[in-house]
Amino acid sequence: MGYKVVVVGATGNVGREMLNILAEREFPVDEIVALASRRSLGTEVSFGDRTLKTQDLDTFDFTGWDMALFAIGSDATKKYAPIAAKAGCVVIDNSSLYRYDPDVPLIVPEVNPDAIFGYSKKNIIANPNCSTAQLVVALKPLHDRAKIKRVVVSTYQSVSGAGKEGMDELWNQTKAIYNPTDDVPPKKFTKQIAFNVIPHIDVFLDDGSTKEEWKMVAETKKIIDPSIKLTATCVRVPVFVGHGEAVNIETEEFLDEHEARDILREAPGIMVVDKREDGGYVTPVECAGDFATFISRIRQDSTIDNGLSFWCVSDNLRKGAALNAVQIAETLGNRVLKKG
Repeated sequence: MGYKVVVVGATGNVGREMLNILAEREFPVDEIVALASRRSLGTEVSFGDRTLKTQDLDTFDFTGWDMALFAIGSDATKKYAPIAAKAGCVVIDNSSLYRYDPDVPLIVPEVNPDAIFGYSKKNIIANPNCSTAQLVVALKPLHDRAKIKRVVVSTYQSVSGAGKEGMDELWNQTKAIYNPTDDVPPKKFTKQIAFNVIPHIDVFLDDGSTKEEWKMVAETKKIIDPSIKLTATCVRVPVFVGHGEAVNIETEEFLDEHEARDILREAPGIMVVDKREDGGYVTPVECAGDFATFISRIRQDSTIDNGLSFWCVSDNLRKGAALNAVQIAETLGNRVLKKG
């Protein structure tokens, strides 16, 4: 016996990817339905070798359904997630709405799977921000060995993190650079994204950081350890899919780079590709479409007593969003619902 699964926001980048990954990983589905807003009603989406027609989120009855993977914005989630949860359908939410709610577990299954049991307070589980998800997968095994005190991270985030509009803007601006008669002014982003980088993701806060940077701090503390100090600089780059992160950590105990490399090689969800030669590392283009978080450039930081630096890349539509949500669904099924 399998699960009755709902995918909410099935016509968006992340919703479509959720359907792809559910099929790829052969998630035990008895019934599946794709929901969208009224303007997308009847749009066809793929689920393995099947085609699903989207149904109306507004009128859908969640009663009798096991779990709903939400891939819609916070405003819509605020309206529909409590309806699904009240009907007994467990919500796995990809928006930022519930991430910082103490009664809602924030889960990356390779890192804190035991938190799944906290779902019952609200019948809701939160998926972390894309930039946080890949970071904590890398940090957790190192923290378990040597206790991380401080993290400095600079992100190189692809435009797909801003949705289809972000991808379209990069595509259209890039073409316009080569055609002087075209002009594609910034709309989704605050400045030109083609052949440029923008040190600004989400809104600015009073302390000068952006909300994207604040999310990484708050979510890392909630998922791994509230004592970890973290500072982030989040940058949008002209890449379609795949986030890169340059990470520097300071640990309480000394951790040799060779031991760190071995620890990461054995850690779940991680692939280490770290050769000190031309091309001996992974870039966003190569990680697109893959499930893993890739770690390269692992090296000692000699400027502090217990320091390490490394490079981390992952497909933000997969591990940063859809894959993590499906892994949460798998964890919920295996540990709690136990139907599949």
